[in-house]
Amino acid sequence: MSQRDPSRPRITAARSLVAELARHGVDRIFCVPGESFLSVLDALVDHPEIRVVTCRHEGGAAMMAEAWGKLTGRPGVVFATRAPGATNASAGIHVARQDSTPMILFVGQIARDAREREAFQEIDLRATFSSLAKWASEIDIAARVPEIVARAFQTATSGRPGPVVIGMPEDMLDEEITTPAAHRYQPSQARMTSDDETAVTDALGNAKNPVMIVGGGGWSADAAHLARRFAEAWQMPVAATFRCQDYVDNRSESYIGNLGLGANPDLVAAIRDSDLVLAIGTRLEDVSTNSYSLFGIPLPAQRLIHVHADTGELGRVYQPWLGIVSSAQAALRLLAETAPRARPAWHERTQALRQGYLAWTTPPAIPGPLQMGAIVSYLRDRLPDDATITNGAGNFAIWPNRFFRYRDFGSMLAPTSGSMGYAVPSAVAAKLAFPERIVVAFTGDGDFLMTGQELATAAREQSPVIVILVNNGMYGTIRMHQETHFPGRVSATTLTNPDFVKLAEAYGAMGVRITHTEQFASAFEEALSCGRSALLELVLDPDIITPTQTITALRAAKHA
Repeated sequence: MSQRDPSRPRITAARSLVAELARHGVDRIFCVPGESFLSVLDALVDHPEIRVVTCRHEGGAAMMAEAWGKLTGRPGVVFATRAPGATNASAGIHVARQDSTPMILFVGQIARDAREREAFQEIDLRATFSSLAKWASEIDIAARVPEIVARAFQTATSGRPGPVVIGMPEDMLDEEITTPAAHRYQPSQARMTSDDETAVTDALGNAKNPVMIVGGGGWSADAAHLARRFAEAWQMPVAATFRCQDYVDNRSESYIGNLGLGANPDLVAAIRDSDLVLAIGTRLEDVSTNSYSLFGIPLPAQRLIHVHADTGELGRVYQPWLGIVSSAQAALRLLAETAPRARPAWHERTQALRQGYLAWTTPPAIPGPLQMGAIVSYLRDRLPDDATITNGAGNFAIWPNRFFRYRDFGSMLAPTSGSMGYAVPSAVAAKLAFPERIVVAFTGDGDFLMTGQELATAAREQSPVIVILVNNGMYGTIRMHQETHFPGRVSATTLTNPDFVKLAEAYGAMGVRITHTEQFASAFEEALSCGRSALLELVLDPDIITPTQTITALRAAKHA
């Protein structure tokens, strides 16, 4: 049966698509414009309620959309053109996939009659993105625009959230249709039952040394509040997975740290020694399980209660003692109403683990005049609870990941996928989402030059961010591994950098070079008050590879 309705006015597919975006609550999109979707850009002129953020690279645009999805819980929307734009955006799609973030990439495509001729910038979107996205498709029939756009939003937000990729053939966009509009999407989520709740609380009542682990996608400020309330009511130790530290207020007496790269050995040992692990939201991926060594495969030694929104994740690696299909928020809404009948026997263990966390997050001194620990401690004391700290990938990220203590949900934006270049675009998105908040991007000299040009986007959008750039003249993480396995044989990891202060100024930002710790506080305060973006370049001794290691020591250890 035809979807056309002759009683409805005829509009182009492009105008229908933009109207559907507005109907689904989109108020901001990120893009690098392309001639393949000029009809969409034209239609957006008549929808001023949708703000278009013009970016400088599709990778930056996609990472902004991903960060937007993380912070708002609504799909971040990004537009790109054909093969070059789509493949540039793929890094952000991968971040959204591994971080379980709702996101939709719309790609302008070649005309349908040119397919399979290797036409100009042709790409098979379905084949290219089938392993990166939850769903990859194209709108081959113009009349199906409302249907496919609605499905894209539904898919991106339901179950385990994730990215969707939709192709838009340029000739399709100009066809006229009369298809009725779709209703606004409503995410579908499984919910914990009262029987599940009873099973969990009964198991806790019989446990001697349980631990809770939180992480994954689909969280919110409400879920984070409920997680803290539940953990504290049961005086249960709770750990966050890699780069999910803001899921529980780090000031909570139940919070005991995060299971990231280089996790606290005492925390890892405590989880191994637990008799019950309650994992909520997390996939229990490789980083957070210490390269899949934290639990036995397929049968963990601990009683594993695994709560996840996707049935495909339950038993995928670890067979749980009890698997519960539920969103984290739905599960915590029930669990937060429970409390033990008596003081749990493990409360002293929780207190000891908490003290271990506080000691682990006390920054050490490092050689040289610039003390990164003192700088992170200053930020920890200076920034309000709702300030957002972003970071990309590199050894510099150890400083904010290990030593900063996150309070509110949304105060941390970082890719569990370990993608470089995330810090600046995500900071811009955070400032656009919450203009009243302070947003600080932690980046390295290698990380920054992946997407640092998005400072131009921050200037255009009048959304000032503060960039703290740790410059040690190398790809630090790779050099660390290189020195560990091939000491003294440096290859491909040394960088030749621009003058970062002048580069910042060229983008209209304030730039300051900092070589001594005592210079930082005044520079940071000036950055807060200058009314534009700022880049604070921290010049670090290249011999310092991590907070506790130097290249010299790594070489000596290898030869010992």
